[in-house]
Parts: sequence; C-alpha cells; structure tokens
Amino acid sequence: MTSSNRVQVAFVRESTPGTTPGTPRMRTARITSEGITFTPEYTDPDEIRSDRMMGDPILQMQAAQGPISFELSYPVADTFLSDVIRSAMFNPWSNTPTFDNDGTADSVVTDAGTTTDTYVVASGGASVVAGHLVRATGFTNAANNQIFRAASSTGTTIVGSSLSLTAETAPPAAAKLKVVGFQGASGDITATAGGLGSSSLDFTTLGLAVGQWIKVGGSATGDKFATAALNGWARITAIAANALTLDNKPSGWTTDAGTSKTIKVWFGDTIKNGTTKTALSIEKGFLGQDTPTYIVARGMVAGQLEMSAASREKLTGTVTFTGMGGGESTTALDASPDAATTGRVMAGNANVGRVAEAGAAVAAKNWAKALSFTINNNLRTLEAVDDTSPVGIEPGECQVSGRISTYFGDDTLLAKLYAGTPTSINARFAKDDQAIIWTFPRVTFRGGAPVAGGKNQDVMLDLDWQSSIDTTTNAHVMCDRLEYYEA
Repeated sequence: MTSSNRVQVAFVRESTPGTTPGTPRMRTARITSEGITFTPEYTDPDEIRSDRMMGDPILQMQAAQGPISFELSYPVADTFLSDVIRSAMFNPWSNTPTFDNDGTADSVVTDAGTTTDTYVVASGGASVVAGHLVRATGFTNAANNQIFRAASSTGTTIVGSSLSLTAETAPPAAAKLKVVGFQGASGDITATAGGLGSSSLDFTTLGLAVGQWIKVGGSATGDKFATAALNGWARITAIAANALTLDNKPSGWTTDAGTSKTIKVWFGDTIKNGTTKTALSIEKGFLGQDTPTYIVARGMVAGQLEMSAASREKLTGTVTFTGMGGGESTTALDASPDAATTGRVMAGNANVGRVAEAGAAVAAKNWAKALSFTINNNLRTLEAVDDTSPVGIEPGECQVSGRISTYFGDDTLLAKLYAGTPTSINARFAKDDQAIIWTFPRVTFRGGAPVAGGKNQDVMLDLDWQSSIDTTTNAHVMCDRLEYYEA
C-alpha cells in the first residue's frame, strides 16, 4: 500500500535525448499532480484457433508520456520549473553572469576578502564588467553577503569598491555571485524621452538584449530618480552605447537629469522560443512502500505548457511531456536527490504586478480578471522497426495561444478583434523581491464576444488570441526572470 503523499518526482537534464546521464544528480520537483507513465502497448493475435482460445498478447511498443501540474514559484536556474520552461521554449536560458558553488564548497567561488574588495572565482570573471550590480549570497561571513557595483574584473576576480569584506578562503557550498543589474556613477544615468541615457556607462557592454525587461530605480533615495514615475518597469527595444530605448514605460514617464543620483537598474535571465531541444529523465519514487518502487521515463520533452493566472486563484501550470524509453526498479537513480526549491507560491491579485496590452496596463474599466496561455510544440515521435521505444522526438510548429478575460468597459479591445489589429500582451508576476515576466510581443485576437449570461452579472469580454512572429525580437513568446530587484 502507498499514498500519493509519499510519491517523489525527481529529474535530471539529459545530454543525449533518451539516455539518463551516468550517476545522475537528480533534483526534486514540486508538483500538485502527475500522470507520468511508461507503458507497454500490446495487440492481440489474429490467428484462428479451432479451440476458440487466444495466444499471448503481442508487445508492440513501450513509450513514456504524461502531464505534471504545479503551482508557480520563482523558477530557480536548473531546477524543475526552470527546465520545464526551457524544454517548452526549445531554447536554453540566457543567464546573467553567475558563479555558484551549487553544493560543493570552494569550487566555483573560491575566496572573498583575502584581497581587499575582491571575490575570487575559478573562471569566467571577465564576464562581469564595470557597472554591473553583483549580488553575493550564501557566504559564512555576513559582511560578504551584499550587493555591490563592480569596479573591475579579470578571468578569476570580481572587484568592487569599499566593500568591507571579511576574509573567507573557502566559501561554503551555498556561496554564489550573480549579476542582477547595473548602476551608473553619480549623475551618469538620465531619463530621456525615449528611455535611459548615459554619459560614460556603455549599455552595449552589459549583456542586455532587445525585448528584455528592466526595473529602474533602487530602494534608497540616492539610487533612484527624484521623479517617482520613472522608477518602474520597462522593456528594451533598442540598445546603443549611451541610449536604451524603451517601451511599456511607466505612466507619466518624463525626462530627468538624475543629478547626483547613482541610478540602479535591475535585469535578469531571459528565454524565448527557439529550436534547441531539451529532454529530461523523470523518475517517480513510491516512498511509502516497504521497498520503494521507482519508475523512470526517459527522453521527456515538453510538448505543451499551459499557464493560468486568475483573480483569487493561485498561479498554476501543467506541462505535458512526450517521451521515449523508461523502466522500473527498486533502486533509485540517485539515493539523495537535491531538495526541492522553497520559494513561495504566487497567486492572482497579490502577486500579479501588471497585465498589459499594447504596452499599457489593462485598466480603466477594462480590468483584466484572468490570463492564460498555451505553448504547443506539436511533437511527434520517431519509431524504428528494430526498437521497442521511440528513437526520437521531433517538433512541429511552435503554436502559442491564450485567452484574456476582461470587464467589458468599452470597445477598445473588441474593436481590435473585429479589425484584426495586431497587438501585444505581457504579464508580470512578483514576490519576495523576485519577478517573472511573460511577454507575447505580437498577438492577434481571434475570437470572443461580450454576452449577458443572466441578471446581476458583470458583462465580460473573453478574448482568444494567437501569437505570430515579432520581427523585432524574432519570437512568439519570451520570459524574463529577475532573481532579485529592489522595489
């Protein structure tokens, strides 16, 4: 006898689709339900027997597939939700420079403070450039956990100014350095009519991308514009050495010289739909049994990802996998998988910062009550006559569609439906100084009509939409995740 409360789901990313890495490091997934199966498929013999009996069923194929549902929390890099998005997008994440000991002390981050104002890393330090904001966490000494502006770097060092570090020659397993934004020198960053300007900071050196979201302004008075309307979220549409052109700017955006201000600007990792396949090995463990049974499904690719945000509901999702082989055993692939993440679950209302259409918040009598979307990769399996499991998985068209439900306050959105006017949709979810932003840069409304379903009801407009290619970003769908920002 076993209980669903004792079922553990763990995963590992595969290098070769359908092949679990040797001695895999499994990571525990957070789920609300699962339907992952590795199932044999049989057919009956057609032989005619005079005794009216049947021969044994004939094994034809064994295939892995099924859904996993979850509640949305921040998708920490390399964890289950992060890799679900990666697999659904058919693209790896584009991460800001990150140095993470990731469970092994003194491995990637190897020193803090032995040399004044300096963190030492094993390699890659030069990817951090002057002006980057670096967040240091997980160090033993509290003084070494801080956010600082990088002054210089080499292949093995990241240097700040006046950091007051405490010497730490073997940083622990949790030690991590990550670029979370950039900061200008005093008076350097300005607000222009089109976005942000600078006198000396070169925006082209910071690793920014067109279509990426930024959050302008820190929490301290000296790190944000005096004009309150400028300290908010915006999206990059063009990058020049001394100019960031923005859209989706906060209401009331204006110019500001930023006099005597050291303006902080926050940004994070990005991903958009592409053509690079990511496959996972997913293992279910029935831990309530005296001797646990483990079922593994290999070559699991996200064929469809559905996400939903609605008023008075948790933010939820379901990913449906198409896979290849699998098996069962009483021995786990990894006897001690990494623990699941602990970030808090996000919900509608409290953690939805904004739902926007055509670059402005959906508001003023047309408030959005719900938003959902589906990414469908139209997968198909490849079968070889000499193999009992699929030998490959190929994608078809990346189809991104969704629905936005709004109050029917005026005909602004309805008119776009009837005219076939392309528009855009984005939504920002934020909690505990972290944020996730989904962007659909070019969509067309394809259906919907306001109806009166009965008396004493609000008339709603439920609009179905579909993404098409946006030539500015070359994407149907994009996602930003900010590991940290200051409100």
